[in-house]
Amino acid sequence: MSTNVSERTTTPTARDWAMVLLLLAAATGVGFLFEGHVSLTSQAMFYVLAVVIAAYSLPRVPSLVSAFGAVTALNFFFVPPRWTFEVESQEHLISLFAMLTVALVISHLAAALRRETAAAHLNEERARQLQALATNLADVSDPEVVLATGREAFDAAFSGPCVIAGFNRQGEVDSPAGLRDGMLCCMREAATLGPGTGRWPGLNAWYLPLGYKGKMHGAVCVQNISAADHSGREHAQALCTLIAQALLRLQLTLSMQAAQEESQRHHIQSTFLAAISHDLRTPLAAIVGAASSLQTQRDKLNPAEQERLVGSILSEAIYLSTLTENTLQLVRLGNAGVLNRDWESMEEIVGAVLARVRQRDPARRIKSKVPAQLPLILADPVMLAQLLENLLDNALKYSTDSIELEVCRSGHELHVCVKDRGPGIAKGEELRIFEPYRRNDYSGTRGAGLGLAVCRAIADAHGGTLTVACRKGGGSSFMLTLPLDPAPPQELP
Repeated sequence: MSTNVSERTTTPTARDWAMVLLLLAAATGVGFLFEGHVSLTSQAMFYVLAVVIAAYSLPRVPSLVSAFGAVTALNFFFVPPRWTFEVESQEHLISLFAMLTVALVISHLAAALRRETAAAHLNEERARQLQALATNLADVSDPEVVLATGREAFDAAFSGPCVIAGFNRQGEVDSPAGLRDGMLCCMREAATLGPGTGRWPGLNAWYLPLGYKGKMHGAVCVQNISAADHSGREHAQALCTLIAQALLRLQLTLSMQAAQEESQRHHIQSTFLAAISHDLRTPLAAIVGAASSLQTQRDKLNPAEQERLVGSILSEAIYLSTLTENTLQLVRLGNAGVLNRDWESMEEIVGAVLARVRQRDPARRIKSKVPAQLPLILADPVMLAQLLENLLDNALKYSTDSIELEVCRSGHELHVCVKDRGPGIAKGEELRIFEPYRRNDYSGTRGAGLGLAVCRAIADAHGGTLTVACRKGGGSSFMLTLPLDPAPPQELP
């Protein structure tokens, strides 16, 4: 894209001069062809036509030369005395001067019109570029892509070279050393520097800021420019404005996301506190009541009643322990806690979970199927064990038939399935049941609604997924999918 509409008018070529000679020769030839049939005034019109063509198609200097050449050729070839540059008639002299004046006026007007036309085309092209740049930046979500897109726009608009510099991770302007001072100065003053700006006119480039005071995002350097190219400088400033607005939009979006996440975190913590105060009240009251009865009325209670109260204390304490553990884990994962990940064996994790859960499964309803030689997984074993234990506890609580625990490998993924024959999941609740404090059970069985939320959070923290589907014939199937990382390096003997 050209940046100076006067370039074409100041650089005549050999082709332009050949065009001048051809036009003058054609006008002279036509004049000789019609000699004897038309007057001298009509012959002069042939030269005027040549001047008009030259004015509209050639640069300024060749068009002026064609004007003088047309008057000279008319005088030499057709004005008496012919074949000389003398003019014996005052009338012919006036005609020649009038023709020269008309030719010069036509040349001047045509040159001005040509400049205005070139400027209009250039402005139209620049307007299209601004529109295209705004459209391209509308969907960009990465500051590096914004700068790259802006760099392409500057390279297309100016001969350059053009340099765009943003801030690196250390908060410094990432620019070449030779341009750093100019960029820092334009950012500090929040103004364009360079030829035609009134600031640092001795520079050989424009330095333009990306942003305004208090919201600066970088700077742009455009080299090989002209101080008279005011429209080009305005176009460069418009490009900088679009790029700065895109960077500001991304910055505001990140700030809004951070604020929303912080607000959500506080909301979750408040919800946790409210839920804990509500869910802990009932089991604590039961424990206090049973313990108080044992302490004050043990002599009056028979062994069966004492056993019942002790069993009530134990069950309520286990419920409190599970509720507290789930709540703490959910808060930890919600606050981006660091996982203690290491290379672990899924067979060992499943075995440890089954050893604990089967203490609460005297009927041995859990049937496990874990193949040998499974690859190691990079995981937090405590959290994965809690995930499986929550799923199995739910299956034991809400179903009376057998429960299947299956582990298998599929490509680069490891699948762990827990299948039961319980009431299943209501249609449309497949995703909602993983939300905190949402329960899908209406049987009256006590629960805080945190277990599945913790399971989903643990799966997400490991880069996996946890989904649920209804089984044919009734029941639910929970599937944990974990990615298989590259195998750990072999230890040297």
